[in-house]
Amino acid sequence: MDQHAILPIDNATLKGDRVHFEIARVGGVYEGYLIKENEMRGTWTQTAAPAPQLLNFKRTSKPSDTQAPAASAAAPSAHTPKPLTAPLDVVVPVPPTAFQANGKWHLVYEVHIANFGRWDCSLTRIEAVTADAAHKSLANFADADLVSIIAHPGLDAPANTTIVPGGFAVAYLWLDFDRREDVPPALVARISMKVGDYPEGLRIDAPPVSVDRDPVAVIAPPLRGDAWVAANGPSNSSHHRRTGLTIDGRYYLAQRFAIDWVELYPDGKTFQGGAGDNKNYRAYGAQIHSVADGVVTEIKDGIPQNAPGADSRAVPMTLETLGGNHVIVDIGSGRFAFYAHMQPGSLRVKLGDKVRAGDVLGLVGNSGNSTEPHLHFHICNASSPLACEGLPYALSSFDEEDWGEKPAPHRTAKPPVPHKMEIPLENDVVKFAP
Repeated sequence: MDQHAILPIDNATLKGDRVHFEIARVGGVYEGYLIKENEMRGTWTQTAAPAPQLLNFKRTSKPSDTQAPAASAAAPSAHTPKPLTAPLDVVVPVPPTAFQANGKWHLVYEVHIANFGRWDCSLTRIEAVTADAAHKSLANFADADLVSIIAHPGLDAPANTTIVPGGFAVAYLWLDFDRREDVPPALVARISMKVGDYPEGLRIDAPPVSVDRDPVAVIAPPLRGDAWVAANGPSNSSHHRRTGLTIDGRYYLAQRFAIDWVELYPDGKTFQGGAGDNKNYRAYGAQIHSVADGVVTEIKDGIPQNAPGADSRAVPMTLETLGGNHVIVDIGSGRFAFYAHMQPGSLRVKLGDKVRAGDVLGLVGNSGNSTEPHLHFHICNASSPLACEGLPYALSSFDEEDWGEKPAPHRTAKPPVPHKMEIPLENDVVKFAP
């Protein structure tokens, strides 16, 4: 294999323990890591080769003191080009829709960021600005605030703002406004970053995104009574907010505004007696009501219930069983209401039925991907449990109950706070009209 050839190294870089060099004459690229002071391991890729080959280097002797120093693979090449522009592809997959909650207006959306360059790209700031000539700042995320909104799907690494070459990140944005008039018709993601080892920063304005400022769907409550907790409800860090799924070649975030409704007893717990019995949970068996007039477009029944518990599932989890026994109702204008985890045999409707707001659809249970009896509810843009995009909505009215930090009877009783034309937020305790 030794051909006694001396080939010049091109574009050699060393960052930390990461080594990269090229030999342009033979169309080769080496990517590796320093393992020890005298050892390097990696792969060699050459033009027309069928696949990368393992290639390790180990120094077996030290160069003599009189020997001229060899060119180091770690030395940066004078010909290494700087990026002509930020190497990022920035996409907002679903334009935001304005909605009201907790007395304010909000825009909730995601920014998908892919690094198409050959350098690490470390984000330093994401700013939402208006798309007009003024570019008014709407929200500014930097330092710890920036870290908190960044995720790298598919990776278990701790949250960070660096996107490696070929890497991908999602920025989860939640913008607040005091008045509806403050919500802009369009906005831009302005992204600042440091690329590779170059000290100067770069900044780009992504393509503008239109904002849907039309009224959201106004719905009736899906449940009746008091002490209903909006578990995993709308917030920028809730489980539902950050959980998407790829189905048939496309990524969806159906649960963007989803709520898991559980009901509390006066002591602040969702059950009394043994935690392992579904019947001991206050929500179990509650009637589930249609939130609007519509047509039933999908039903699922016959899935057995789980025993309560984090890892207890009666059947394997698949796309068909995740929602458990469920109903989907087309409520018009491209909106579909999804009611999940019902008791088997409790469904009161069949496919194609026309329903009216308030009609009983079934009973709260613990089927599918569920740890205890509750109603999972969301509205999205297609007749599918998860192959759709979650949409905001507004309940015509509900009362927010103040449970404080201590459960009754130790908490200080305060009158419920009425809300109209809003969506409850994560962990709000809600009283619905009887």
